[in-house]
Amino acid sequence: MNFDFPDELKQLRDEARRFLTERCPTSVTRRILEGPEPYDRPLWQAMAEMGWTGAAIPEEFGGAGLGHLAVCVLAEELGHAVAPVPFASSVYLATEAILRFGSDAQKQQYLPRLAAGEIIGTLAMAERPGPADPAKLTASLSDGKLSGTKLAVPDGDVADFAVVAVRAERAPSLVLADLAGPGVSRETVTTIDPTRSHARIVFDGAPAEALPGSEGAESVRHLLDRAAVMLAFEQVGCAQAALEMARDYARERFAFGRPIGSFQAIKHKLADIYIAVELARSNAYYGAWALSTDAAELPIAASVARISACDAGWLASKENIQTHGGMGFTWQMDCQFYYRRAKLHAMALGGAREWKRRLVAELRKSNTIALPTD
Repeated sequence: MNFDFPDELKQLRDEARRFLTERCPTSVTRRILEGPEPYDRPLWQAMAEMGWTGAAIPEEFGGAGLGHLAVCVLAEELGHAVAPVPFASSVYLATEAILRFGSDAQKQQYLPRLAAGEIIGTLAMAERPGPADPAKLTASLSDGKLSGTKLAVPDGDVADFAVVAVRAERAPSLVLADLAGPGVSRETVTTIDPTRSHARIVFDGAPAEALPGSEGAESVRHLLDRAAVMLAFEQVGCAQAALEMARDYARERFAFGRPIGSFQAIKHKLADIYIAVELARSNAYYGAWALSTDAAELPIAASVARISACDAGWLASKENIQTHGGMGFTWQMDCQFYYRRAKLHAMALGGAREWKRRLVAELRKSNTIALPTD
């Protein structure tokens, strides 16, 4: 069995790495962090022109038709570059929701514009601190009017529309809402990573339409599972970049007449990061297989990929700062970008603790054996 990506996707990965190295050095991320721009618009448009925003969208809807494996490859490179663009919210969440649950008319309306980068989408899920449980939603849709408040919506301040999780009559479901329309107010909120903006959104009788195939809590969880796999690749890319930064500094920094990388304490740090990143990458590959084949194991694969990617991102970003010593904590160093993004990733789509609970529940379900009765 071949557990690696095909050659054409490896070529796509190399091209993406070259492009992002040239167009998205850490100076770009720093400019967004320190300036008023919510994201790098020229970079976003360049990515759209190369077909990245439409990688998973079929050609009949204006996309590149490359499939979800291509999105995973691109996600890893975007994570490696800590790119300040709304790729995750628009591609992993909004685009995926319409692909999975939208009507033909909704697909024709939204997908070509998403593929071209003309519009940005997001998912509005959380309503309170703590786990985002689809069964406890309070936002509602009545007679085509949406009401409710959503907290910390990723890229909610720049998105053109949102896929909103709501409480319906029979079960939770997803609806589409124009964020520039009437009945919508937005307020940018501060997070640990300003290079990925968030917003509080209030819907007060805003016009909205249901995604017809999304009824039921399992549909919402299925969307999160699919997004979790793609986000895991972005987390792996970010962790890999932090590892490389720590490794390079350990080779260049001298203390007591020798590189600090020659000291056992630093060697152990780097070895621990390497193991965590490789484990996360392996689990992400498992998730990519389940995602691309619509395998029944997707809930388990997504949970494992998500948990190990969160662990790797936290360890790599933290130990990268420690390897740099006191300088690593300063504003002038780039270590902060990987730490900020790792912490933000760990809170997206629900925290690691929530995914651990989901993993346990799925394992119990898969191991349940019907016992004979007398």
